[in-house]
Amino acid sequence: MKLPEYWLQCPQMAINPSDQEQFDQIIATAIENSDGSQIEYSLTAPKWQFLNYLVNKHDIVLHGSGNQNIARFEPRKAADLNEFGSQEAVYAAADGIWAMFFAIVDRDNFPMLVSNACIQFVDGDKLLSEPLYVFSLSQGMLQKRPWRTGYIYLLPAETFVKQPTIQFGAYSVQIKQQASLVEVNPIAKLAVGPEDFPFLDQIREHDDDRIAEYAQAMQTGGPWPAK
Repeated sequence: MKLPEYWLQCPQMAINPSDQEQFDQIIATAIENSDGSQIEYSLTAPKWQFLNYLVNKHDIVLHGSGNQNIARFEPRKAADLNEFGSQEAVYAAADGIWAMFFAIVDRDNFPMLVSNACIQFVDGDKLLSEPLYVFSLSQGMLQKRPWRTGYIYLLPAETFVKQPTIQFGAYSVQIKQQASLVEVNPIAKLAVGPEDFPFLDQIREHDDDRIAEYAQAMQTGGPWPAK
């Protein structure tokens, strides 16, 4: 399926054996401790690559936040345009880049609406594509550089369920969001900054008054609404 240009393709993710070994060592230590402590990351491999490796190879999901002191995640009512995303739940991403967006965008000091998505085309349990992304902020926000150092929390995936697949034109897509209806203690956390986000220069802007139009476009593969 040919998608509009606002959909961003996941960067190539070739991992050399040395990086993979170090990734596995980091997560093994984190799981053994499971105390929520911060991972000291000094590898040359980008952090998004490490995070995507975790969710693909280990039973882990991710939550991005600007708060570095979360000891326990408790279910909260969320405001979303779809039923799955409006539950009282703990939400997490099965994708490192998507989680990083929520970690680095400073909505505490720069009030705004965000429009974003992370999907994969699927046929049952078979993946038909790499992850695809959209990231957008309220008009006028990009010039303010509303970034911060944030934190990616590594959460055990046992109590999380995937968002059901949805139709996307003639195809089915998996939205890379998961939810837990019970509280969750983090395994560990990783500090990230805007320099770690691979799509920083490709974040878009939107008109808040037309947010539903943008959501509809993203759910159907339609063009980005004209100004």
